[in-house]
Amino acid sequence: MAYVIVGSHHNILIPSLEGFRSSSRRFRGLRLIHTHLAGEELTTDDLTDLALLRLDLVCAIDAGDDGLPGLARAAHLIPENPEGRYWQPLDPQRPGEMDLDFTAFVTALEGEFTKKQTTRKVEAVDRAILVRVETKSFSDGEESITELRELCRTAGVEVFDAVIQRRPEVDPRFLIGKGKLSDLVIRAMQMDANLLIFDHELTAAQIRSIADSTELKVIDRTQVILDIFAKRAHSREGKIQVELAQLKYRLPRLTSQDAGLSRLAGGIGGTGPGETKLEVDRRRTRERIHHLEKDMKNIEKARGQRRGRRDRAGLPVISIVGYTNAGKSTLLNALTKSDVLTEDRLFATLDPKSSRLRFPRDTEAVITDTVGFIRDLPKELVAAFRATLDELQQADILLHVIDAGNPAFEAQITAVEKILQDLELIEKPTLRVFNKIDRVTDRALLETLCARFDAVAISALSPATLPPLMERLEAMIALTNVIPEWLC
Repeated sequence: MAYVIVGSHHNILIPSLEGFRSSSRRFRGLRLIHTHLAGEELTTDDLTDLALLRLDLVCAIDAGDDGLPGLARAAHLIPENPEGRYWQPLDPQRPGEMDLDFTAFVTALEGEFTKKQTTRKVEAVDRAILVRVETKSFSDGEESITELRELCRTAGVEVFDAVIQRRPEVDPRFLIGKGKLSDLVIRAMQMDANLLIFDHELTAAQIRSIADSTELKVIDRTQVILDIFAKRAHSREGKIQVELAQLKYRLPRLTSQDAGLSRLAGGIGGTGPGETKLEVDRRRTRERIHHLEKDMKNIEKARGQRRGRRDRAGLPVISIVGYTNAGKSTLLNALTKSDVLTEDRLFATLDPKSSRLRFPRDTEAVITDTVGFIRDLPKELVAAFRATLDELQQADILLHVIDAGNPAFEAQITAVEKILQDLELIEKPTLRVFNKIDRVTDRALLETLCARFDAVAISALSPATLPPLMERLEAMIALTNVIPEWLC
């Protein structure tokens, strides 16, 4: 089958190719042959079409003044290679001299792609390329992409590559430039990636535009975090909170286009309610949100009753806050001999845990581990976890745990304190704790940081480092004038 398309001397409009095969592992089975009136080489538009449409080949034939064909200039995509090239131009030839068995050539070329792809022993269903547009400091982009890699590791996504494009401003439709988008399509095909993860929060229109242009699954940073929460929530309250956050995130992104929905609602591996809600319309989604919010009010009521009993006992409350994976749960275990799950992953635990903490002088307190914070914590999660975060309102002291071994710890401190400020908690008595000091080799620097931030340095894995922390906490409790009735 062949199509004849008439365009202008500037460009041609290629019709929809939805009826042709579409697979990230194969070409589309189509060749684009067109004319160049000025005898120019293949243009950027030609190569962009070759990439975005995954054509078998693009060929431009010179049109002479006499109307006869001149040289044919062609190019095709190539597998992953050390030079990082995406396509291979063929030597210009006159059409009558081209004797290539193209069917056999394309079959062999697809075999080369498959051979390169299978050298990666990857069991993950989702194989991603990370994308970020940076309009500020490039180092900020590197730190953010590194964090997104960790989020993907926690979510069970295999990251094949990461791309940061520096631009004066983001493209309103694709975020990145059209040329970089075509490079991503070829890169995904070369590496057998099936997912683009943007280190930004995308609008529904942006997701749809990028997905339609690349024919790859497209999600954003917020979706990754939501999917991690969906996997990590175990209690009834946690599951309700996560589903509520997911539905509020997806509600404005529901569209009537089935293709768009199929790329929006699944998330990573189809985690959470999205896997069964492709057909859910806005009305039913709102009804579900309303139902979950009623459940949360009942949970908040029960939580308030428990809090009232705790208040009557007169015990001071210490809440542990901090950036995700700073070691909050490990510290809780070390202080109270608890057995909360700990892993070297972001958001290893979501469900709050409270335990009694006994000090050397027989003073007691309730110490609570809360959900970890992260830069640009999705607003849907903040809203859904409001009941959990409200526990912080009742705390007498906040214990801010900081990962001293993380090079970006100052940015993490800023992110945590911004969230505390948003929750109107920044004025609460707070003790900063530099954790994981076993990963810090420069002890003089550590002492300087402790003095600068008025912090205590510990390793939650080393009980010998904890006594100074206990002393500071006990002194702060005395200053808060929260004294149990049985000590009066």
